Amino acid sequence: MSNFTGFSKLERALTLTGLGPAMLLGCAVHDDTQLAAYLPAPSYSVLMPFPAAPVPAKPRMAAPTGLTSSIDGITRNFNGLVGVAVSSIDDGWIASNATATRPLPQQSVSKLWVAMTVLDAVDRGQIGLDDPLTITRSDFTLFHQPIAALVKGDAGYTTTVAEVMRRAMQMSDNTCNDKLLRLVGGPQAVRDFIARKQLGTIRFGPGEKLLQAGTAGLQWRPEYSMGNAFAVARSKLSPDVRRAAFEAYIKDPPDGAAPAAIADALARLHRGELLSATTTQWLLATMAGARTGKARVRAGVPVGWSYAHKTGTGQDLGGRTAGFNDVGILTAPDGHNYTIVVMIGDTPRPIRERQLLMQAVASAVVAHHGSAGSTFAGR
Repeated sequence: MSNFTGFSKLERALTLTGLGPAMLLGCAVHDDTQLAAYLPAPSYSVLMPFPAAPVPAKPRMAAPTGLTSSIDGITRNFNGLVGVAVSSIDDGWIASNATATRPLPQQSVSKLWVAMTVLDAVDRGQIGLDDPLTITRSDFTLFHQPIAALVKGDAGYTTTVAEVMRRAMQMSDNTCNDKLLRLVGGPQAVRDFIARKQLGTIRFGPGEKLLQAGTAGLQWRPEYSMGNAFAVARSKLSPDVRRAAFEAYIKDPPDGAAPAAIADALARLHRGELLSATTTQWLLATMAGARTGKARVRAGVPVGWSYAHKTGTGQDLGGRTAGFNDVGILTAPDGHNYTIVVMIGDTPRPIRERQLLMQAVASAVVAHHGSAGSTFAGR
């Protein structure tokens, strides 16, 4: 016992039981009564169990090289800033191009996060899908807002939270989206949801009015929501002001998101990791009924496949467009699921060429699935 020379009785006891010197760091005890309080009862075989070793994260499968090469070939020579990410929800891999990790303008793709924030509040019992919601003229925003035609007089148009969300997601109605945004507490509530769910490189901007006004180089005014007042005010700006605002938006979009992050978020949504089973299915069914972007990714989806999605389109300036997007979940006839995210952040290419690029991505995924069909058939 020469190794314990100079130790007190407490120090020797704690060392023998495996607790010294760690417990002694905060202790100044030297008498027998305190010693008895620290000694374990003889019947204890383990005083303090070791914590379980952390379970290593399951490594992500490597993306199919053929699909990655196809995506690179589709995007390489396109004149514009293009980010593409495709993931297998079932297998976990993600195929993308080099721009897929860069934040690109979302535009109305960001309505996804508003809808998820509302449905998260539904899951927590704070909001009901059948709760009444009234749209009045004071709720009007700008650009696409078909619900404005239903607002008659000062009484407005009363419907439900569910119907307003369907219009926001399926028709990309800006007024409906902003109404939902205010219902859940504004932009910060959506940012909090994104952070809480750890969705990665996804920003949420200041809301439709301020975002579009800033992109154009204007300060928002309520009168811009009526008729073509916004377009008139924008047309009166000097070209230099408009160009500077447009370039600033593309360089650092306040609603920017990385295509790879959106692909991962959609996969997690489908797996039920973001919302309850009920609200997850409600949102996916709503996205499947989208009426926008029929000539984008959907036009490349063959018969027998399904596609639930959300589009987004930004403003034009001098033949350029900031934000031309389509993101969604593609399901094969055998039930295999993929996320597809195609975001064109800035391009002078005509609309038809943008649409054909998106269709080509869908066709590449379908072709890859066909080449791997025997693997899926065995599941």
